[in-house]
Amino acid sequence: MWIVWWWWCCCAVPTVLWVACYFGPLVYILIRGPQNLRKKYDATWALVTGGSTGIGRAIVEALAKQGLNVVVCGLPDDFMEPTMRSLRETYGAQQFIACPVSFAPGADYLAKIKKATEGVDVQLVFNNAGFIVTGFFDTQPLGKLLVNVECNATASVAITHHFAAAMLRKGLKGCVVYTSSASAYIPNPFAITYGATKAFMSQFAASIAVELQPKGVDVCVVHPSPVASNFYANVQHKIDSMEQFKKVAVAPSKLPDTIFAAVGRVVLLDVGATAILMRLFVAVLPYNFLASLIAFLAPVLPDYVQNDSNRGSGGQRP
Repeated sequence: MWIVWWWWCCCAVPTVLWVACYFGPLVYILIRGPQNLRKKYDATWALVTGGSTGIGRAIVEALAKQGLNVVVCGLPDDFMEPTMRSLRETYGAQQFIACPVSFAPGADYLAKIKKATEGVDVQLVFNNAGFIVTGFFDTQPLGKLLVNVECNATASVAITHHFAAAMLRKGLKGCVVYTSSASAYIPNPFAITYGATKAFMSQFAASIAVELQPKGVDVCVVHPSPVASNFYANVQHKIDSMEQFKKVAVAPSKLPDTIFAAVGRVVLLDVGATAILMRLFVAVLPYNFLASLIAFLAPVLPDYVQNDSNRGSGGQRP
C-alpha cells in the first residue's frame, strides 16, 4: 500500500498538476475565443513588423477587420507595395502607413518607425519580423549572423522600449505581442542564431510582462507550429527537420484568431500540435540532458553529416 501512496504523491499528483497548469490556459482561451483588440484597449492604431508577408500580413488583415489603422513595417522589397495597395482597396475606411525598413545593425530603423508614427498613438505592437540562417555557425558570414540577431531580437527590444514608454507616459492601455518559435526551448544546431534569438524573445517577453501588465500594457509571446510562408523561401542550407516541418505547415491566416484570443489572458502560448508536442518532449526529457545527448550524437545526425561534408570541402565557408 505504501508503494501505491508513494507513487501517487511523487508521480501522479505532480503530473496531473503539470498537465492542468499547461493545458488549462490553452483550453481557456480556446473557449473564450478571439477578442476585439480595438475595443479591448480603446485603440485606433497598431504596428506590425514583418507585416507585408506571412504571419505579419495575416495579423495586419485581422487588425484591419476590427477597424484598426495599421503601420506596416517590412522590407522595402517587392511585397510591400502590393500589400499596401491591397489593404487600402479592401479596407477603405482604415488608414495604412507603409514603413519600409531593414532590421539590420546601423539601418536606423527605429528613427524611421518614429517618423512614420509621429502624431499617432500606437497601442498595439506586434513584433513579428524574423528570419532564419542555416548551416554551421563558423561557415556563415559574421555580418549575416549579426543581422539575424538584430532582426529577431534587438529590434524587438528597441521597438518595445519606444512604444511601451509612450503608452505608460500617456496612461494608455495596450499590448505588446511577440512571434517567437518552438525553437526557443530546444537546441538548434545548424540554425544557432535563430534558436538563440527566439529564446531571448520568449524570456524577454515573460520578464517584461511583470513590469508592464500592472500598468495596463499586456504582453504575450506565441510559439507557433510551422507556418506556410516565405520563411522557408530563402533558406540557403537545407535542414531535414525543416523539410519535415514544411509538410505540416498551416496557412498564416490560421494564427491571428488564436493570438487575439491569448492577448491579455496568458503571457506565453504554444500554438498548434507541433509546438505543444515539442514542449511536452522537453518536459519529459530535461533540457540539460537533451543538449548533451544531441551533442554526443552529432556525428551520426544526417544534417550534421551532410553539412559537415560541405564544410570540409569549403563549400560553406564565407
